Amino acid sequence: MDFQRLVLFVIFAMSGVFLFQAWQKENAPPKPPAAVTAAADKKADVPTTTSATNAGTPPAAANGSVPAAGSAAASASAPVAAAAGGTTGDVVTVSTDLFDVKINTLGGVIEEVALKEHRDAADKSKPYLVLLKSGNRKHIAQSGLLGTGMPNHLSLYSKPAGDLTLGSNNQLEVRLSTPLSGGGKSDLIYTFKRGSYVIDVTHEVTNGGTAAISPTAYFQVQRDSVSTGINNPMGASAFHGPVLYTDEKKYQKIDFKDVEKGKPGIPTTRLTDGWIGMVEHYFVDVWLPKAGMPREYFVNKVEGDAYTAGLKTPFGDIAAGASARVSVPLFAGPQEQDLLKAAAPELDRVVDYGVFAFIAAPMFWLLRWFHGLVANWGWAIVLLTVLIKAVFYPLNAAAGRSMGKMKLVGPKMKELQTRYADDRVKLNQAMMELYKKEKINPLGGCLPILIQIPVFIALYWVLSAAVELRHAPWIGWIKDLSAADPLYILPVLYGITAFAQSKMQPPAPGMDPLQQKVLQYMPVAFAAMFIFFPAGLVLYWTVSNILQIAQQWQINRMLEKESAAATAAAKR
Repeated sequence: MDFQRLVLFVIFAMSGVFLFQAWQKENAPPKPPAAVTAAADKKADVPTTTSATNAGTPPAAANGSVPAAGSAAASASAPVAAAAGGTTGDVVTVSTDLFDVKINTLGGVIEEVALKEHRDAADKSKPYLVLLKSGNRKHIAQSGLLGTGMPNHLSLYSKPAGDLTLGSNNQLEVRLSTPLSGGGKSDLIYTFKRGSYVIDVTHEVTNGGTAAISPTAYFQVQRDSVSTGINNPMGASAFHGPVLYTDEKKYQKIDFKDVEKGKPGIPTTRLTDGWIGMVEHYFVDVWLPKAGMPREYFVNKVEGDAYTAGLKTPFGDIAAGASARVSVPLFAGPQEQDLLKAAAPELDRVVDYGVFAFIAAPMFWLLRWFHGLVANWGWAIVLLTVLIKAVFYPLNAAAGRSMGKMKLVGPKMKELQTRYADDRVKLNQAMMELYKKEKINPLGGCLPILIQIPVFIALYWVLSAAVELRHAPWIGWIKDLSAADPLYILPVLYGITAFAQSKMQPPAPGMDPLQQKVLQYMPVAFAAMFIFFPAGLVLYWTVSNILQIAQQWQINRMLEKESAAATAAAKR
């Protein structure tokens, strides 16, 4: 029993430390933006707004590499359709059934994607912006062409014509166009489909010159390092930043610090598989080139607090008078697992379930199955809790019998403690003989706790990472199971059930009354920590406690009857 309480104490103590660390992280002063160094400029792959403004026109590379920031002087000729310094484009809004998309004709940049079915965490009257450009935030999608005279994401395109609303159609095509210096034109085409968060981004080049051209297309996401997720009390916040998947290295999460050091750890050779983009809590924007398409991935720090993740892919030779196109889909939406699996192989890996993903994934499948039955995520959690308790019933029953027997032999324990008060060695020997005689395993209650720790952590990540539970209500005051209980009712109920459960446990042999009181009230004290946990997790733990209390009460009744029967038989 000492060991069992020690395990519980360690779990709660570590959680308390993590909570304090998370509080420090949340209340730490903001880190000032890093200065742009010459080295960073050399590593950057893409022209920045700053460099374009200063240089007057954005640079364009002739060697097939993405032009570097501040390299206008060293570059080949700038694109004919490049915007003059200080020039801004027109922002047009495309509306579909799932999102509103703002596109700037300056570079054809997607500056905002507002999701209609997902609300902003701070103001639920507003849609969630998975891509955005505001005064202090930048998270945008850019694309362009590399090669002499080719337009990039700082070039000015024509304003698209026609209706920009999907309406009753199943597909909407938005076309922006700009002329090429050598003759011909380059079209940037966005294709939107009903019921899809995937946007097909296509560059179509028509060579109006007299010689063949060989442009290279690039597609990238640029964002700052601002964390948009909820910092959880366990100190293990959901990852945000660049992500990459390849058949060779599988799923990679790339830390912003590694990008700053110039060591993102991504493949430097040309590949024909995988995808790349940016991930944040609950949402993802990622480029999904088709299998077999040659591509070269890159992750860079550009200027200030800005990072890019993207890919380059060649057009091949385009003969005079001919046309060619390159298309790469962009997924910009929630991390709903069915949608992710349908969009690209292994894309569902972006759902961050932590180190116990192998437990969390099937647990979420069960939770979603229960949700299909009851149409409420809160009751689905209750049903999942019942199922987990049923699976662990044999272990919990064995532990419960052990605790029940410990309580029944309590008077004999006190007698031994009185008899051998001055001889610790003989006391331990006498207790071991008593355990053996009564068939009690003093460590029997520890195994269920140790086994259920990964289950607890996995469920925590399911409730924290699954966007399906974001803003999902349960009953009454619980409007969001992924957020803390606003009225603290569930933490209080947890504290009551935890206290009742501790009262059912027998005191550890040799423990003085003060220690017993401290351990008895410890669960109640740690109920305060549950104030910061997702309501769904506290609901699971509270229901689990209630079921455990009912099970222990039944076991204690059975043991009392068995003891009374044994005593009556001995008297006969």
